[in-house]
Amino acid sequence: MADVKISIIGAGSATFSLSLIKDLCLTPNLSGSTVSFMDINKERLDAVYTLCKRYAEETKTKLKLEKTTDRKKSLENANYVINTALVVGYSGYKAGWNIGFKHGYRFGGSYHIMHDEGFWINFYQFRLFESIVNDILEICPDAWYLKLANPVLAATTYLGRKYKKLKFMGLCHGYLGVFHLASVLGLNAEKIEYKIPGVNHFIWLTDFKHDGEDAFPILNEWIEKKSKKYFRKCGASSDVGPKAIDLYKRFGAFPIGDTCTPGGGSWPWWYHTDDETEKKWKEDPKSWWSWVLNPSKEDTVSRLIKTAYDPSVKVTGVFPPKKSHESIINIIESLACDIPRVFQVNIMNTENLVPGVPENFEVEVPAVVDGNGVKGEKTRGLPKAVTTYLLRDRVAPVEIELEAYEKGSKERLLDLVLMDPWTKSEEQAKSLLEEVLFLPQHDEMRKHYI
Repeated sequence: MADVKISIIGAGSATFSLSLIKDLCLTPNLSGSTVSFMDINKERLDAVYTLCKRYAEETKTKLKLEKTTDRKKSLENANYVINTALVVGYSGYKAGWNIGFKHGYRFGGSYHIMHDEGFWINFYQFRLFESIVNDILEICPDAWYLKLANPVLAATTYLGRKYKKLKFMGLCHGYLGVFHLASVLGLNAEKIEYKIPGVNHFIWLTDFKHDGEDAFPILNEWIEKKSKKYFRKCGASSDVGPKAIDLYKRFGAFPIGDTCTPGGGSWPWWYHTDDETEKKWKEDPKSWWSWVLNPSKEDTVSRLIKTAYDPSVKVTGVFPPKKSHESIINIIESLACDIPRVFQVNIMNTENLVPGVPENFEVEVPAVVDGNGVKGEKTRGLPKAVTTYLLRDRVAPVEIELEAYEKGSKERLLDLVLMDPWTKSEEQAKSLLEEVLFLPQHDEMRKHYI
């Protein structure tokens, strides 16, 4: 049993914080641990604290819960630091995307404009991540930093290169798409084995077994006999939809989770050339992102906050004590209690874990996590064509973005926009860049890029 302190930066995310507390309450090895909720939004912080406190009380779990708007205080004596914070907020996504629409940009492989890794989003995230890391190295240098906030790919690469003494990993739940695929195929999730290497938001199922036997023949048979019926009932932009199946047929590896859905940038562009093409492939990124483009007055977080202050509602009645699919608490348990397990993580490719990806770049791979830390497993890599697209569409733009950020170079930032698949001219790229930089909320970024 381990009595640890977990600091959650950006704890105002009610759904995530509640999920974390649920998992803690169901992990006896971490009973008695301290959880410090930290957020700059006091209203949401208070509500999340209240919600989670009630949950722990209802499940009769021994946890020490704290709340603060002071990050440095939250980090004092922390063993694990979890970051879910988003600086610009979803309204910041929308502001930039609307400029993108105006200048002829579409969802579909547009990672640094029409996605939640837009360059104006990443700039503020990089600043936040660096400030958190510097605080960790000063206040709790032995703590593990578990970075969930986007951009996982670019920031893991950046922090991994710059902060050699930092113990950290990036985490993303997109890999859970393999369980959705197994469910669609009618397979027992407890009997599947898999390897899904790549880089964040670009991971591919290369090894797939069920009950010890190769499961790709089962997938192939399902595609031939049942996929068309499934496509008629599945939602738009499904991770097991027509587009995903077409990519699998093309490359021989299956795109998992966010790899080709709007959550991962809707790669690649050619399924999104116009509305008619999207309709053909049952793709609808605008609908998928409607909660950002056309937010309702009462979102999920608002409903959770209401629940927190409603004594007539039993929190465990609304959210039954059942473990989530998130790996965070299990990872902390493995690190703290020396329980070896394999998890999907985002770490540096220093040992050539994914052949073809640069060694000083992020990769998403299976890794053994125990009391000694994180040890990535070497994979056989991806099909050559997939690796080529990975280098062009994921590695190259991130390298340009990081150079732009580190040098404060507006010229390199323009190069990033020019690399976007929807950029047709330098004039178009310059117009978009200037309009985004001169949004009133971007004074800091405008001064950085000269």
